[in-house]
Amino acid sequence: MRVKKVTDVLGSKVYTDSGDYFGEVEEANLKENKIDGWRIKVGGSASSLIGGARGVIIPHSFVRAVSDIFIINSSALPSQDFDPSSIEEMPEEIEQL
Repeated sequence: MRVKKVTDVLGSKVYTDSGDYFGEVEEANLKENKIDGWRIKVGGSASSLIGGARGVIIPHSFVRAVSDIFIINSSALPSQDFDPSSIEEMPEEIEQL
C-alpha cells in the first residue's frame, strides 16, 4: 500500500460507506504530529443534516478508506432526526480550558 501525503488528499471527494456523497476534504487537523481529524466541506444533500453549516470535522477514526476518494463511516454523521438547535451552549468554565 502506498502512503499518501496529506497534500495529495486535500480536495478529494468524500463519500459515506453507504455510497452517499458527503463533500470534499479541506484540511487535515494534526495532533502530536499525527492526523487527528479532517475538515470536510459539506456538499450535496448532506448539508441538510448539519443545519446549514458549511463544514464539519470528522475524527480520523471514522475514516474507512483513503485513496482517490475518502470513505467515511456513516455513523460519524448526525441522524436524520437530529435537530441542531437542540445543542446547548458550552458552559463558560469549559470554554476557558
